[in-house]
Amino acid sequence: MSVLTEYDGQVALVTGGAGGIGEAVATVLAGAGARVVVADLNGAGARATADRIGGLGVELDVREPDSVAAAVAAAAGLGPIRVLVNSAGVVGGAGPLRSLPLAAFTAVWQVNVAGTFLVTQAVANAMIDHGSGGAIVNISSVGALQPTVGLGHYEATKAAVNALTRSAALELAEFGIRVNAIAPGPVDTPFTRQALADPVARAEWLAKIPLARIASPADLVALVLLLASDQARHLTGAVIPVDGGQSLGGAR
Repeated sequence: MSVLTEYDGQVALVTGGAGGIGEAVATVLAGAGARVVVADLNGAGARATADRIGGLGVELDVREPDSVAAAVAAAAGLGPIRVLVNSAGVVGGAGPLRSLPLAAFTAVWQVNVAGTFLVTQAVANAMIDHGSGGAIVNISSVGALQPTVGLGHYEATKAAVNALTRSAALELAEFGIRVNAIAPGPVDTPFTRQALADPVARAEWLAKIPLARIASPADLVALVLLLASDQARHLTGAVIPVDGGQSLGGAR
């Protein structure tokens, strides 16, 4: 059975689905036959994406337990949740650690780490209650492995996501729930487009990437679909770079 046909009728919840990586994942999951719940803080954007792909759009603030519970209940109303993709995340600007305001660090932590934790916890419990297992895929970053000056606050949260991925994989294995993550390098999304439009910044990023190109969301979705599928049934606790070789550490 191919990855693109085995999602027929399965319920998949994608956070951060109004744009960028989340929107790309939601679109391909829907095309593979999944019943996709698109969740985003931008409720109008979530509903617009859902309308386009034939899914259900819900407003979700991953920082708020009540909002998470409501979104998970809406997804479970379509049937047992079999797939969760934690794509909601923020960068929170840039700045050196010696002068970064605590509020900036906390804001990124609440979304990227606490948000991933809360949604994972709620969906895992729903999966366990139903008893049919499932798959969770987290969107991390190569920055957790290879630091960039000025992004330490963001990269620290992604390192925490990696640790949470491994811990969740260990704890949830007995329930037939697999948890993996992908770690992209720079991806051309609405969140990064302004920075990448700067020729100097773009050149600096490209110099780190052996394959010499900035990824698009489409470069990530095939691996997300594989990790969430039964074809990856013996893979859990992995954090897989999708970075054009950036994590190899050699500059061109």
